[in-house]
Amino acid sequence: MDEKDIARAALQATGIVKKVGAAKFGIVGVAVFVAGLLLMGLLFPAGKASAASCSDSGAGTDDTTPISDTGGGQGQASGSLRQKQIGFAKDIDAVAVKLKLPGRATLIALMTAMQESTLQNLDHGDRDSVGLFQQRPSMKWGSKAQIMDPSYAAESFFNGRGGNDGLVDIKSWQLKPLGEAAQAVQKSAHPELYAGHENAMRKLAKDAGLDLERAGNAGGNQAGGDKADDDVTSENSNCGASKPAPGGGGGKFTDGKQTYTLNNPRTVEEAIVWARAHAGANSTKEWERACLAYTAIVYGWSFSGVNYAIDHYKVVPRNMQHDKDRNPPPGALMYWDTGHRAGHIAVYLGNNKVASNDILRPGYIDIVDAELFETKWNATYIGWTPPVFPKAG
Repeated sequence: MDEKDIARAALQATGIVKKVGAAKFGIVGVAVFVAGLLLMGLLFPAGKASAASCSDSGAGTDDTTPISDTGGGQGQASGSLRQKQIGFAKDIDAVAVKLKLPGRATLIALMTAMQESTLQNLDHGDRDSVGLFQQRPSMKWGSKAQIMDPSYAAESFFNGRGGNDGLVDIKSWQLKPLGEAAQAVQKSAHPELYAGHENAMRKLAKDAGLDLERAGNAGGNQAGGDKADDDVTSENSNCGASKPAPGGGGGKFTDGKQTYTLNNPRTVEEAIVWARAHAGANSTKEWERACLAYTAIVYGWSFSGVNYAIDHYKVVPRNMQHDKDRNPPPGALMYWDTGHRAGHIAVYLGNNKVASNDILRPGYIDIVDAELFETKWNATYIGWTPPVFPKAG
């Protein structure tokens, strides 16, 4: 996006320009108009930031916002802007599903398309940019007709095309912040703009019936992708670990105020014994970036059923979440916000000790003080829950 694109976006947002071909302003007129908006405070109103500014509620996010013809041909949808966006979101997700990519890939693609084209299949853009992702024929993304095919454009975004990197070519893309992953593909002059669309795209995906928590293969089904980090945040594959042998199972867990009946394959006592027996010198190197898989296996499950550690805290019933409490019972699950999407989870063993992967040695399990994640990783402690796994298997 260059300065002309910003000006055009400002004009479209105010409802003055609905179609580039019908604009009655020249480049000088655009500059004068935008300058006038700035002076009047209409483009960037003054005032302190508020909670409302934390979500994308700008032009085009309303469910019934009408849209005029964009001049496109192939791949164009009809109806309100919201209806068009939902249709194109489904097109993008269908390609991600076909490529066996996780829902996170769909979210990154939606955020990218929202920034580049307002999630519209434009037949115009900066220089020769066209389509949902504003890919350029001159940069070998394909012919204009090909790029204007939403499925073709989405596949190009995910797999790359003509020597251009796609999402799966970006090393450890699934561990990067969403906006950073989008920028790694798009190489925009405004890399900071992608992240601001996350909330709106999550809502749109929900309206479209898309599963953004879907597990998948981080390298897609394309040979030559970044296979080293395939599915490191998905628990369905157990991250390569062997299936654990169950113990007596079930048992009770109490925090002194409430008592919970567990349905884990191992009891709390068995889980703690297993965790200690497989830590330190007895740990094998199979747990890199697999903290949630590890905690599920400690309790005898094959997988947790949740993609990210930080999300597991949310799937546990609210009355079991102990926000910021520093006194968990032995066997509890403790959580940290690491500043990255996945977060971190560890098993509390008692006496201020936890069993955790990666904290001392990448891939290995060690027993360390619970505060080490905050001092070494600068993580923020979230709280603890009983060892329950609502989606495990």
